[in-house]
Order: sequence, then C-alpha cells, then structure tokens
Amino acid sequence: MDSNTFSTKINSKPYYVATGNEEQVFRAAFNQGLSILLKGPTGCGKTRFVEAMAHAVGRPLITVSCHDDLTTADLVGRFLLKGGETEWADGPLTRAVREGAICYLDEVVEARKDTTVVLHPLADYRRQLPLERLGVTLDTAPGFCLVVSYNPGYQSVLKDLKDSTRQRMVAIEFGFPSADVEEQIVAHEAAIDQALAAKLVRLGQAIRRLETGGLREVASTRVLIAAGRLAAEGLTAAEAARAAIAGPLTDDAQVTSGLTKMIDVYLND
Repeated sequence: MDSNTFSTKINSKPYYVATGNEEQVFRAAFNQGLSILLKGPTGCGKTRFVEAMAHAVGRPLITVSCHDDLTTADLVGRFLLKGGETEWADGPLTRAVREGAICYLDEVVEARKDTTVVLHPLADYRRQLPLERLGVTLDTAPGFCLVVSYNPGYQSVLKDLKDSTRQRMVAIEFGFPSADVEEQIVAHEAAIDQALAAKLVRLGQAIRRLETGGLREVASTRVLIAAGRLAAEGLTAAEAARAAIAGPLTDDAQVTSGLTKMIDVYLND
C-alpha cells in the first residue's frame, strides 16, 4: 500500500463534536449515493469528521493524502511485475469501489487536474469507475461513498477544483468551532483541565484575528491540542505554545517575536 494511503475499519467511535448539521447532511448524501466535498481551513476537524461518519454508517475508510505527483494510476491501479509475470494491483479508489468503502481524498486540489477527472463517472448518477487498462467498468458496491476535502484558503488559479467536478458533489463547509465547543475539544483531546484549555483557545482566537502576511495559517484546533498535550507532559503552557503554535505557524523572526509576546500575555499568569 502507498505510504500516502491508509485503510482502516473504524471499530471504536471517534471523538467528534458537531458544530452544525454536518452529520445530517453527510448521512443524507450517503444514503442517496451522493459524493461529498468538505471545505474548511487546515486543522479544523475535517478528517476526524470523516472518521466519525465512517463509524456511524458502518463502512471501512480508505484515506488518500493527495499530492502534486498523484497520478490516475496511483488511484485506480497499475500492472506490476511479479516473478516474471504482470499482475494487476488495485489502487485505493478501485478497492473502495469493489469493497463498498468510503474513499476519502484529503486535499484533493493538490492532485493533478487530469487525475481528478477520473472521479467524474463515480461522482454523478453513473457511480461507475472505468478501468481503461483492463477494459472494464466497475459499478460501485453498496456502501461506497466518495469524499474529498480541500482548504479554500490555499486555492489559486493553478490549484482549484474544476466546476464540472464541484457540481457533482454535495458541499459541507467547516470553520473553527465556537469558543466553548473548542475548549471542550482541546480539554478532551489533550487530557488537560478546562481552565488551561480555555486559555489556549483564547490565544488561538487572538491569533486568528491578526492581520499579517507573515502567517501561512492561523492557529488551528489541531495546534491548540498539540500545545495542550505538551503541557500535559509537564511543559509550562507558554513553553508548549511556543513549540506547538508559534514554531509551526511561521519562520518569520518578527512574526515569531509577536506571537511569543502574545503567548506571554495569554498564558503567563
């Protein structure tokens, strides 16, 4: 299996706190055989949501982390040479189609545009996957669902989904949770007390309000959880935030200095 592909059967219920009607929309789309597009910033919970819904509908989950070298063959499959003979090896998308699994293409816009075109007959009324090299067309097994995600903040003319791809999917938009919900998530995932979680969330919200070109991304729920986990190991809250929040967010010395000052204000009692 490719190092960018993960296949799992979600046996235990993943921790997920709904922030709107996303679970109802997913279930409705799944029941109707519709493909799903998840839109939202990095680290806001899109992947955890897919894991939770795979468990909820009782389907295995095959995840592909898309990148700019991802080819159609990487998704669909290819012939491999084994013992002097050629054998066909299914790609993750083909396995999901055959098994009736959920196929989750994470950050789908990172894939080449000619690669995403293979999704079209799967995402519309046909629900079929042509395997041109085998000369066959597969009908999707019951339970198959195509889910893709991307971060709208990263989009450009060169990296965007074709309109013809978008209009074959149902969109669910994600943002960062409200403060009380995010505190609950950070406290649970990092195994820290509510007071520290509240401080980290207030810091995260302050960073999100900044207007500076030096930040590639704002402070996501993911980095707040990472800071909390470091604090749970004995680091001070400020030390944890410098390592898990300020460090990953920027390489700019001035911006780092500004974030460090904010950390001192919000986390040093």
